[in-house]
Amino acid sequence: MRILVSGAGVAGSVLAYWLTRHGFSVTVVERAPTLRRTGGHAVDLFRPAVDISERMGVLPRVEARATGTNRLTVHREGARRPVRADLSKIFGGASERHVEIMRDDLSEIYYDATRDDVEYVFGDSITAISPDGEVRFENAAPRRFDLVVGADGLHSNVRRLVFGEDSRAEAFIGAHFGVLTLPDVTGLDGELVIHVGVGRTAGIYGARHLGEARVLFLFRSERELDCHHHDVPRQKELLRGAFAGLHADVDGWLGELDRTPAFYFDSITQLRMDTWSRGTVTLVGDAGYCPGPAVGGSTSLAVVGAYVLAAELARAGGDHERAFPAYERVMAQHVHGSRAVALNAAKTLIPRSRLGVWGLAQGARLISALPAGPSRALVRLTTQSARFYNSVTVEDYLPSPAASGDQGGFADKSGGLGTA
Repeated sequence: MRILVSGAGVAGSVLAYWLTRHGFSVTVVERAPTLRRTGGHAVDLFRPAVDISERMGVLPRVEARATGTNRLTVHREGARRPVRADLSKIFGGASERHVEIMRDDLSEIYYDATRDDVEYVFGDSITAISPDGEVRFENAAPRRFDLVVGADGLHSNVRRLVFGEDSRAEAFIGAHFGVLTLPDVTGLDGELVIHVGVGRTAGIYGARHLGEARVLFLFRSERELDCHHHDVPRQKELLRGAFAGLHADVDGWLGELDRTPAFYFDSITQLRMDTWSRGTVTLVGDAGYCPGPAVGGSTSLAVVGAYVLAAELARAGGDHERAFPAYERVMAQHVHGSRAVALNAAKTLIPRSRLGVWGLAQGARLISALPAGPSRALVRLTTQSARFYNSVTVEDYLPSPAASGDQGGFADKSGGLGTA
């Protein structure tokens, strides 16, 4: 059985791994000419995603590429003294198993785990998907697949092609974010430094192996700003306007906008679709149920979703009419919970008032000052995200017969994408 996955990011590569493990033949098509190394920000893998990574045999590599960020310094706008906190206590209290890693590093690790068993085609994109399984591409000749999965992010091309107007079920949650890369000139060694004002937060951090730093900007807006997600000059202009005068350090970061080798900007938007499947096509990760980039734990959700989708397809013997509804039933509670987590995280990370700014700094100080036991309890009592992610359970699906050698007709390794 041949399955086409659009997108070679986290969701696409994890899905490809498990589909292949269950005996399916997988092709992954990716618009970018190579595996994306766009200077993405740090992402969190919480317990379920860490467990799945361990089952994939990649956890040692994931842990080796962890950012190593363990200290937090918070500068409040207008305050003279910064607040310092122990991030290891905060992360430890938030989740029983947690790894912070750069998104690009994580994508590379998952890709490496699949590259020998999966057909990857870079520099191409889907242009049409027919009900009879014919898929057309920008460059390659048409081919037929039994199933198609969109794992191509919040601005999913597959979702647009298959769901049409229904694909625009987006809910702006009142904020935007930007990420830029710059030399680690500040000597960041396991430290996250943030500047917080009413409606805006900017932070800089590094990673042990990067040799460079990332700056993350988060700011509130009453409406979604009129800016196409490919209009980089306009995006940089918006960041300069939102953060001007917050702090001299932040002004310095903004001064690097036109020299940065990597930049990303987007609205913080939730995707709220009633279903992620139509016919022989389904969606996984941000393409189907993005809870909000930068605030909603979307990476962990994507890993879990990819794992569940592959397992339900195997359990149903490749019958999508049984597998897709089962996949959506399993993921529904996780998806709805992640939306609430994102809203709460945005409220905390981008305070609406001076009291909120003070509360963010003092909360970090209090958690850091307490012994490990009480601080862990306080985090779990006061943060919705910690309660949610610790409550997420994922079935340990047994490998299909195909995974142990009896492919049962599932596997049919296809040739290059250029063959019909």
